[in-house]
Amino acid sequence: MKLPFVTIAAVAAVFFCGCGGSSVAGGSVPSSVVDASAPMGIDPATTASAAYCRQTGGEVEFRHAVYGTNGSKLLFLAGVASFCQYTRKKDGSRIHILLSTLYTTKPTLAALAYILKPPVGSCQGNPASCYCSYLGGSDQFGGTSGAGGGWYEKKAIDQTLEACIFPDMSSIDSWGLTYHADGIIRGINLEKVMRYKYPGRT
Repeated sequence: MKLPFVTIAAVAAVFFCGCGGSSVAGGSVPSSVVDASAPMGIDPATTASAAYCRQTGGEVEFRHAVYGTNGSKLLFLAGVASFCQYTRKKDGSRIHILLSTLYTTKPTLAALAYILKPPVGSCQGNPASCYCSYLGGSDQFGGTSGAGGGWYEKKAIDQTLEACIFPDMSSIDSWGLTYHADGIIRGINLEKVMRYKYPGRT
């Protein structure tokens, strides 16, 4: 019987929840400081997770949830989230990870999806969105036939981000997960920078 990824990841999390380092550049950062998003008017660069993003070569992005990206007018929703974007100088490819997913030393569904790389398989439509759904997450605003949407930052290269969000609220962008499952690293190998360390990996 083939178990869905979320079930496998949940079992792995139970066994490995105590693993992970907490040291940052020779110092110690409190594991209690985990910030997924910052309220309006608060600079996410002041948080420990944002500082860690920049220290590891990333760029902090403060994004707003928007609906209607398939049309000419955006509807800004209440959601806000801070992501860390890593860009690979060699080819300009990028990957985005939610700050809290990057910073936590405990396992998350997004981190396990990236590390364990379940096979992509075949599906119709957007392959990254399909893979995200297969993993048990979602990156869709309003459903497959809806008006579209995503996590928006006006001046970013990827203005509207297609982020795969899991039931535990962890997140990595859908294309980054999909490419990595096919053996292609976009931006950076997140295993090297995520504070959560899967047992047996260096």
